[in-house]
Amino acid sequence: MNNPRWISEAEVCSLLSMEEAIAALEAGLRKKAAGKARNMVKTHVAWGEGHTLHAIGAVFEDEHLVGTKTWAHTEGGATPLFILYDSSTGKLLCVIEAFALGQLRTGGVSGVAAKFLSSPDASEMAMIGTGKQALAQVAAIKAVRKLKRVKVFSPTPENRKKFAEKVKEKLGLEAIACESLEEATKDSPIVTVATRAREPFLSSRHFAKGAHVNAVGAITPERSELSQDVFPRATLLSADSPPQVRKLSREFQDFLGQDETAWNSVRPLSEIVSNGKGRKPSDDLSLFKAMGMGISDLSLAAEIHRRALSKNLGHPFPHPVKAEPRF
Repeated sequence: MNNPRWISEAEVCSLLSMEEAIAALEAGLRKKAAGKARNMVKTHVAWGEGHTLHAIGAVFEDEHLVGTKTWAHTEGGATPLFILYDSSTGKLLCVIEAFALGQLRTGGVSGVAAKFLSSPDASEMAMIGTGKQALAQVAAIKAVRKLKRVKVFSPTPENRKKFAEKVKEKLGLEAIACESLEEATKDSPIVTVATRAREPFLSSRHFAKGAHVNAVGAITPERSELSQDVFPRATLLSADSPPQVRKLSREFQDFLGQDETAWNSVRPLSEIVSNGKGRKPSDDLSLFKAMGMGISDLSLAAEIHRRALSKNLGHPFPHPVKAEPRF
């Protein structure tokens, strides 16, 4: 496979399971902790009514790999692409259709966080939000915990009912469509929230003592899911990329302000994975903020590329031909 390859969504799904994605993410996080991976902090521009253009990337110098993912999130949808290069030559290696990759990455990193930060005997979770990321979020928790039941809440009754049925059908889990946030979160040891909310709607009273929260949805400053009274209860704060949280998370910005000591309390997930020191018995609430990190995308893209090479998958397309512009 000397020519670059175009790897389709269907091929991505055939090459990588959620369990395998979580393993690849853990390997990438350990690489980051060891100083062998560098992250490009996400950048974005917004326009219209909630449309956003994103770019995110990373480099694994020891593997001679560098790549970036870009997408425009609009009312009409999105078409994310990951572009992988040889970091020593700049040669294009592949272009990966990245919607499934993004679901595996976003769900998978929540799975990694739950593995290290939630109660080991957690068998139930609350899923708040029923959009495109929700099923992958549940699948990721199932991959790291002996999950038996999922409580689902969306403000739209039809959406939560349909999603509960999908969880039963696709994942074989008991799923309950709840009529309120309180019903969904009550006594839930793991709560995952993935919405497009613009104003906080989850407060401290919604979370049980000892719960772990994966906050996934509010990844740009105009969005927010968590009320400020959640943070004083969070005895363990973590994020995939603390610099991106500081740049783009309004929830954390409002609580931590410009206090450097306070920001230092937000532990990188890579550090937790590397040293294995996550939840302590004395912790009340653990909160993980997933912003989306280039190292995570690159971890999966690299594994997908390796597997595509070994199975001769992907559609070949010609090398770009260098040419001089007309002046």
